[in-house]
Amino acid sequence: MPITLTPEQEAWIQAHVAAGDFASIEEAARQLIDDRIAELAAVDDDDMAWAKPLVDEARADIARGDVITIDEHRARNVARRAALRK
Repeated sequence: MPITLTPEQEAWIQAHVAAGDFASIEEAARQLIDDRIAELAAVDDDDMAWAKPLVDEARADIARGDVITIDEHRARNVARRAALRK
């Protein structure tokens, strides 16, 4: 599949081939495209992956019964605010 690069893109790739970063222009193009595809796939697949450990921890807390009611939570906050005012 033929593609057309801008003069800036071509110059950048040629400079990196000359510096030894890539063996050829074709290798550079393939590697850069592969890298971008991998980045996009990671964003699509892992959008909320950071939250999984937190959700798993919360589920484990619930399973152990390590929870408080909303009324207990509110009472704690009232006590904390009162302590800050002193």
